[in-house]
Amino acid sequence: MADVAILLHWPPAAMDTMPLSELMHWRQLAVDRHNAMHAQPAR
Repeated sequence: MADVAILLHWPPAAMDTMPLSELMHWRQLAVDRHNAMHAQPAR
């Protein structure tokens, strides 16, 4: 929940009613976005 809140700037209240499966889906999307934004440039 903290990963989603930090990476997507969502308040915890926005996630309180989400089922765990949906929360984990959003977490994976947030991690993917973070990794893409901070990837090392290809050489």
